[in-house]
Amino acid sequence: MTDRYGPAVRDVVDHLGPDRWEQANRVVAGKALGEFSHERLLAPVLGADGRYTVDGDDRTVSYQFAAERLALDHWHVDTSTITRRRAERELPVDALELVLDLRQTLSLTSEQLGLYLEELTSTLSATAFKLATPPISAAELAGADFQTIETRMTAGHPCFVANSGRLGFGAADYLRYAPEAAAPVHLIWLAAHRAHSTFSNSADLDYDQLIERELGSATLQRFARIVSELGLEFEDYYLIPAHPWQWFTCLAVTFAADVAQRRLVCLGYGEDEYLAQQSIRTFFNTSDPSKHYVKTALSVVNMGFVRGLSAAYMEGTPAINDWVADLVAGDDVLTQSRFTIVRERAAVGYRSPHYEAAEIPSSPYAKMFAALWRESAVATLAGGERLATMASLLHVDANGHSLAGALIERSGLQPEDWLRRYLQAYLRPLLHCFYAHQLVFMPHGENIILVLEDDVPQRVILKDIGEEVILMDPDIALPAGVERIRADIPHDRRVLWIFTDVFDCFLRFFNAILIREQMIDEDELWSAVSACISDYQRSMPHLERRFEQHDLFADSFALSCLNRLQLRDARQMVDPANPGGSLQLMGTLSNPIAGMVPDAVSRQ
Repeated sequence: MTDRYGPAVRDVVDHLGPDRWEQANRVVAGKALGEFSHERLLAPVLGADGRYTVDGDDRTVSYQFAAERLALDHWHVDTSTITRRRAERELPVDALELVLDLRQTLSLTSEQLGLYLEELTSTLSATAFKLATPPISAAELAGADFQTIETRMTAGHPCFVANSGRLGFGAADYLRYAPEAAAPVHLIWLAAHRAHSTFSNSADLDYDQLIERELGSATLQRFARIVSELGLEFEDYYLIPAHPWQWFTCLAVTFAADVAQRRLVCLGYGEDEYLAQQSIRTFFNTSDPSKHYVKTALSVVNMGFVRGLSAAYMEGTPAINDWVADLVAGDDVLTQSRFTIVRERAAVGYRSPHYEAAEIPSSPYAKMFAALWRESAVATLAGGERLATMASLLHVDANGHSLAGALIERSGLQPEDWLRRYLQAYLRPLLHCFYAHQLVFMPHGENIILVLEDDVPQRVILKDIGEEVILMDPDIALPAGVERIRADIPHDRRVLWIFTDVFDCFLRFFNAILIREQMIDEDELWSAVSACISDYQRSMPHLERRFEQHDLFADSFALSCLNRLQLRDARQMVDPANPGGSLQLMGTLSNPIAGMVPDAVSRQ
């Protein structure tokens, strides 16, 4: 809607009101109490009444709540039971006040406190928006199409408390570009002079093929006319898609000199419609789902990073993807698992000469304008197959019913049989990549696409390769341009990529959901995980030495804390050049599969 002065100013806050704000605060405060306790930032004390208590820094304020504690020290907080008191007076439950009450306990510096409160406020607003969205049941969503499922996720990253910061978006931007708003987006295209740009591509694709396929001849001719009318040569430029927010907020202002001197030429909107994905800066083409995803630079702060894209970093991305794709295709175990990746097949980036000359280390200006094209998983489907983000397995509807439970019921399988097939599709290929190749990814829910048939996971597709893959083997020869994926990770930390990313950051939450719905009990889930690992290890006797070095049946493993990273530095919580050295470790977690190892693979 609009009014006579422009966009209707009240529309952007329609989702904000006292009752919904109170509900959003209970959701976020419950997650904060649970995850901060999990990371040992808080030490709740269990009272005789069965409720836990956390005292504020000054001991005048206290929080009480009921919670179920599960494996991996998971705290499932009953948000309806949370109370906040000062002396005998009950106070409203407020997630922002919780952080202020505990700022010293959380080790928040004055510099970081304001930024974290801003991210948390944005997360609360996003939570209220999702609560205001007309509800869809888990049962309905379980039968929905790929992008409906993608846009109806409500929880965000399961570990991070402030997981929807998106600092830089205005209120109107949120309605236009947030994935849960599900608003169609047209990308803005710019011509970037080749003297200051770099295009790189997979071996089976070139620039002309890509651009012709993505834009079509009519749009290409329109863009060529714009460049020609300025007295410029179209062939002197690469075409780069930009997020509309990035153009209006950053490029048209910060790169004004580049625009004025025709190093950058704005060509206008493309014809295709896209939907923003959960990762915010990646777009799915809804006009033609077989076309590539487009990942764009977006200079907003979200979950510990400014979400820009470096032109220099993007340059090597297609070669890295080709190398990983060849490795996967050439491995019999991965082929039998039908494990695949969607390649990032081309990347393009622009370097502004003034900011390049400034040589500012880790400069956000060097990450303002780049893009990549990723294969569409839709094009890989066979008859009867459909797609769903793996993040959907952690989705719970307004009535407390999970999408995972709905899929299990629709499948007609017993929960333990469904779970076994899911783990074969998801966990087994990740184990093989790690043990056979010392290759690890970031296999959280948003980065994995499930391929379902009859509502059962048949295989998985991994995405976001270029920025996430790490090779820990120092001896494997790598082609030129791919060497950056090699990292020197201490041997005792290598297995954390399974323990942290799979066990603690996904299965911990999946376990809690299935238990709440009485689909399985806790021993059944972890027994299924143990059986999947054991079956894999029995089938790979030649890797026994590595199984011993990186023992997934160890009694415990180091607790790696994501919220501690964000609380320490919300703008860059991890050094991309040294991911292992950036970890925040805090004690250990008891391994839920310790002692479950069968005799056939027991450690001598």
